[in-house]
Amino acid sequence: MNKPPTWTPAQKQAIAYRGGNLLVTAGAGSGKTAVLTARCISLLTDTKNPCGLEELLVLTFTNAAAGEMRRRIGSELRRFPVGAQHQRHLERQTALLDQADICTIHA
Repeated sequence: MNKPPTWTPAQKQAIAYRGGNLLVTAGAGSGKTAVLTARCISLLTDTKNPCGLEELLVLTFTNAAAGEMRRRIGSELRRFPVGAQHQRHLERQTALLDQADICTIHA
């Protein structure tokens, strides 16, 4: 079983921010992919105001990071139990994952 990440205050702030667009910058190996994945899941599963993948544009520098984010988001969406709040919304997001704008800056 994977241990949940221990987020820094800045990472927590990036994940929870709801004021509009957000730019996450940090050095290699600092957890950007994990933070962006957690932010996407937080936005998609928000019980008061969930957004849809069609509302997100997630940019990264490498195809590997984009693919990893897509894989992690799908994995997290599938972890919600049947009957979870917003079940249809979550199922739709999982179905839309392949078409989501999760890509490189150059794409």
